[in-house]
Amino acid sequence: MLKRLISLLMTWALVVLPLSAREDKKETDRLDNCGTVLKEILDIPDDIPPDLLNKAECVIIYPSVIKGAFIVGASYGRGAMTCRTGEHFTGPWGAPTMMALEGGSVGFQLGGQATDFVLLVMNPRGAKAILHSKVKLGANASAAAGPKGRDAEAATDATLRAEVLTYSRARGLFAGISLEGSTVRPDNDGNERLYNKKLEAEAIVRKGAVAVPPAAQELIGVLNKKSPKNLSDPASLKE
Repeated sequence: MLKRLISLLMTWALVVLPLSAREDKKETDRLDNCGTVLKEILDIPDDIPPDLLNKAECVIIYPSVIKGAFIVGASYGRGAMTCRTGEHFTGPWGAPTMMALEGGSVGFQLGGQATDFVLLVMNPRGAKAILHSKVKLGANASAAAGPKGRDAEAATDATLRAEVLTYSRARGLFAGISLEGSTVRPDNDGNERLYNKKLEAEAIVRKGAVAVPPAAQELIGVLNKKSPKNLSDPASLKE
């Protein structure tokens, strides 16, 4: 009986451990992809205006979101969110939390191809809301299609007051896009797989619970190079 139990446990381990390793690799691959996507987008001549990136508290990247995932309702886009460290978001960019993007009008806008999304979180209120729970863009947090390149100069006050500015890249075309009706939320299961322990998004991003993992080095390095300082009005960071 004991031999049989040991045999069953060994068989279980041989099945479960490889599955766990594959799940962990998905998260590290996702972080790698986030870094690659952001670097490519920030290297585009008419990309996200530096003035806006310099005033963002956090950045969320969702690489290769597929329309079909939203149509069947069984899946969603996954990516990562990183914020500037420090009590008032004035430090260097810190360790990322894994994130999910769900539903809304996204599925109807993708046109069938894989699309990368970049979201700029423009104030502490929006950042804290997203880190705590599921946030519906346009309802729980004001959102707008982000201006790009020289378009930033012509952006409306409503756009510039939005808590979240959203961008997309598909088939090599980069543009602002409306994601109103979609929801963003922390992916705490993904965090557990990535960091090998249960961690809430706020603990990772705001409390420095973990160091930047190797897979996120490119992502954090790109942001620290492109936007090393928060140039927002200091008063606006003490909300």
